[in-house]
Amino acid sequence: MNAVSIIAPVFGIIVIGWGAALAGLLSERVSDGLSEYVFAIAVPALIIGTLTRPGLTGEVTWSYWIAYFGGAAVSWLAGSLIATRRKGIGRQGAVLHGFAASQSNTIFVGVPTILQAYGEEGAFPLFLLLAVHLPLMMGCATFLIEAEGDRTLVQRLRGLGLVLVKNPIFVSLGIGMALRLGGVVPTGIARSLIDGFGSTASTCALVALGAGLTRYKVLFDLPGALVIAGLKLVVHPLAVWLLATKLFSMPPAYAGVATLFAAMPVGINAYLLAVRYKAETGLVAASVLVSTLLAPLTTVLWLTLLGRA
Repeated sequence: MNAVSIIAPVFGIIVIGWGAALAGLLSERVSDGLSEYVFAIAVPALIIGTLTRPGLTGEVTWSYWIAYFGGAAVSWLAGSLIATRRKGIGRQGAVLHGFAASQSNTIFVGVPTILQAYGEEGAFPLFLLLAVHLPLMMGCATFLIEAEGDRTLVQRLRGLGLVLVKNPIFVSLGIGMALRLGGVVPTGIARSLIDGFGSTASTCALVALGAGLTRYKVLFDLPGALVIAGLKLVVHPLAVWLLATKLFSMPPAYAGVATLFAAMPVGINAYLLAVRYKAETGLVAASVLVSTLLAPLTTVLWLTLLGRA
């Protein structure tokens, strides 16, 4: 029941947003607007507010990152290999299959779920992982997709750097860590504004995700979407859990956060990348929807395994 109480507010809001969109109460413009607000203002405020909160402590351990991204590599490789055995899927499609199987929905589902499950104990490892997740995963996917392109390595690095510099999540992580290392703690009006915007992040993100699900079509390639969802919701977190608990030694909260982070459904970035390169768009969109619909069940199972149920 504790596991259900953890995920019910998260996935319940997603379902409400989805139902409101289906009923015509929320339009696509509302979903897009909320998504922009979450990315540009609410989540950055939440990140800065959390990282500068007095009493937030944690350690930086390489084994933590190795466990997470080692599990991501396993799921990515499996997804790409499965894709190469399907007729009509080229190199770019195989990369996108692997990326979708290992790219977690961190902002819309991961942050609310993990903070709900671990609270302050999980805040530092959560944002520590979030700091490197976006540049590493997106960087690897872009490099692999454009491996045979005309752009030089320097041009690709410059392009990735520009993308990161313009990304509010990445910038806010840098600001938050800089303030934390400098011992600067916002107070007064600044703290009120940061906390005010940050407190809206979870609800707005979940409503935006739920309303946005109406644009994804499940029947485009249901078998393929189920394969990617299985890799994302089961194989990825299982590999991370084994690495974090059996191979390495780290605090239980770190192992739990890494596992839950991996257990999140397919991230929206996988769909955006598919649209950008005009490859496997329908399949990736279906994978986002199917994995999001299945995630409540698998998340309960992972919370039970982690002892949070």
